[in-house]
Amino acid sequence: MRLEYQILSAVALDLVLGDPRWLPHPVRGLGWLARGLEWVTRKVLPWPRFAGLITMICVLAAAGLGSYGLIRLAAGWQPWAADAVSILLIYFAIAARDLAKHSTAVYRRLGGGDLTGARKRAGLMVGRDTDQLSEPEVVRATVESVAENIVDGVTAPLFFAVIGGPVGAMLYRAVNTLDSTFGYRTKRYRKFGWASARLDDAANFIPARLTAPLVCLAAVLRGRGRASLKILWRDARNHASPNAGFAEAAVAGALGVQFGGLNHYSGQPVTKPTIGDPVEPLARKHIPKANALMFGASAIFLALCLGMRYGFLLLWETWRATA
Repeated sequence: MRLEYQILSAVALDLVLGDPRWLPHPVRGLGWLARGLEWVTRKVLPWPRFAGLITMICVLAAAGLGSYGLIRLAAGWQPWAADAVSILLIYFAIAARDLAKHSTAVYRRLGGGDLTGARKRAGLMVGRDTDQLSEPEVVRATVESVAENIVDGVTAPLFFAVIGGPVGAMLYRAVNTLDSTFGYRTKRYRKFGWASARLDDAANFIPARLTAPLVCLAAVLRGRGRASLKILWRDARNHASPNAGFAEAAVAGALGVQFGGLNHYSGQPVTKPTIGDPVEPLARKHIPKANALMFGASAIFLALCLGMRYGFLLLWETWRATA
């Protein structure tokens, strides 16, 4: 089966199934492996940066070689089994349905007047303290998470799947898992997680800059395309991450809301630069609108990537035929 059909099948599988908790998920396995290796490398190596680098290399090797080995093992049995494994690996790397599921759970609890439940559900999506958030702050946390994870959870895995197939998709997911496990500027991880954080920045550099304009394009259907592009141009770099601010700025402009401001992490206040203009007060209605932008931008991204891949392969075959 051609890679394009494997990717489309994986996307369809994600839209139908999402991320069932009963299904063994290799990304969770990569997280367990990373934490286990941290314990070992810190014991063996006295230099935190080097220990973190070795941990990162081992996790990447496990993801890459493990994915490749599974595909080859399946291919040695039946060709269709290799296709099935490839589709599953790409499916595991994508999280569009799961992202929408988590944000919709917050939306429904707010609609039912359950602010406490909404805070808890939002806490599953973000790293900040959520137990004292007001309703607009819960909405902000949720919509910011959706905006940031358009890249991490959808377009970047698709980008690496188009370039490197299922192995590329799983390698990206390993990079993202390493960053979410170790990429914190805390005393414990500032040195140990340095390599993981920098690699994640590098991996997301192109996908983030490709995705943000597509959010603006998706916003055209809501009559907010120009506003989205304006905020993207103005505020994309108002973020500690070199990449996260791009999609966040495009979404903030598309919704006419403002991100950033005061957050609390483990009880400590942190004030972040603002992104967007408060044209509208943050409200429950913005959660499904953010999900719609996520799905719209992701669909455009997928179509463009597959179209470019098909065009490149066509040109390559034409050149080989005439060479």
